[in-house]
Amino acid sequence: MLNQQNKIYDNIKEYFDTVSMKDIRPNSWRVPIGGGFYGHEEVNAVVKCYLNGSLSIQKPVMEFENKFSNYIGTKYGIATNSGTSANILALNALIDAGYLELGDEVALPATTFISVATPILQLGLVPVYVDVEADTLNIDLDEFKKLVDDEDRNIKCVMIVHTLGNPVDMNRVNTIINNKDIQVIEDCCEAHGAECDGKKVGSYGIMSTWSFYVAHHMTTAEGGMVLTDSKELDIILKELREFGRDKEYSGERYGMNKGNLKDFDERYTFHRVGWNFRMADAPASFGIQQLAKLDDMNQIRLKYAKYLIENLSQFSQHLQIPIENTEYNVNTFYSFPIIIKKNTKIQRKNLTRYLESNGIETRAIMCGTLPDQPSLCNEIGIEYGELTQSRYIRDNGFFIGCHPCLEEDDLKHVVKTITNYFKQQGDILQ
Repeated sequence: MLNQQNKIYDNIKEYFDTVSMKDIRPNSWRVPIGGGFYGHEEVNAVVKCYLNGSLSIQKPVMEFENKFSNYIGTKYGIATNSGTSANILALNALIDAGYLELGDEVALPATTFISVATPILQLGLVPVYVDVEADTLNIDLDEFKKLVDDEDRNIKCVMIVHTLGNPVDMNRVNTIINNKDIQVIEDCCEAHGAECDGKKVGSYGIMSTWSFYVAHHMTTAEGGMVLTDSKELDIILKELREFGRDKEYSGERYGMNKGNLKDFDERYTFHRVGWNFRMADAPASFGIQQLAKLDDMNQIRLKYAKYLIENLSQFSQHLQIPIENTEYNVNTFYSFPIIIKKNTKIQRKNLTRYLESNGIETRAIMCGTLPDQPSLCNEIGIEYGELTQSRYIRDNGFFIGCHPCLEEDDLKHVVKTITNYFKQQGDILQ
């Protein structure tokens, strides 16, 4: 049987030796927004699970949790089926642990993905939308400080999002909170490997949440994780992840005595009202191999971002593009954001249509301004201030791909296409 398995593994390796990622990319864009970058190691790890009957939560899930938490610098990892599930579990765990109560206010950036806001609402909490900085796209820490100091508000938690891989200044966040009763959850779903002051993001807050969606820095196709240093929260999170099943086993079957249960099977004792957010072994095995390649893949992202910054800076009168990394902040560039500047006649609609007509996929900056979304504009929520920058980004921002599935010729095509667009706008811009 072992020889048969090895033949399968060898055939899969041979297949990947003869194809490129472009050959198996599931879309027709020349320059797509994102795509999984993987090889025979990941596929063989998944096949091994299925050949050996490793299906649900067994060794691969626990190994992935340990390796990823060690990489980020936390004690515990709780793997989930998505980043959204990770956000739900993190907030739910704070409620179960007594840090939050129904109706408490949770601050979050007004410009981010919708799955930062919806778990707040779904769990009976109140989102408080804070404006973002024009240059980083992250939560405006000056506005956040005003909110924390505002006696009319009672913020109990903040969801800090490291937008598109750009790290928030977590040292300043902690200074602003200054021992107040405010819990910090870092949403790192777009920021694998990003650093603030020499420390990985995701290791600052009471918990951090992660997504391993196919377009992210590393992938399990779908999947997520919650990280924490708290043993109490680790137990709560694992119980909530699996139906609320009691995880504090005595080791003695039919000896559970809780509630109205007497000498009951502890494996069928449910301590909390939970969910089914488990990750299976196959995606975890895929993730273990992806994690081993993460730093190398991020170096490619940084190389491509540097190229775009250098070659698009000629249009700085009209376009706001990211700045290069500093020793303090390491942006891992989930994508490459572009904002149309004020006082230019360039329009986002025209530029993005031109890019897409030339095979370059574009996206708006996540959800624009969250409280303006159809699903949220009539929900409970508080807009703190005018959200001026968020709404400007909503109307004038977009991003393009900056990931390892691309090649240097693809980046040259991006620069050439944008250059040609500006040449065609010559008369308009004069």
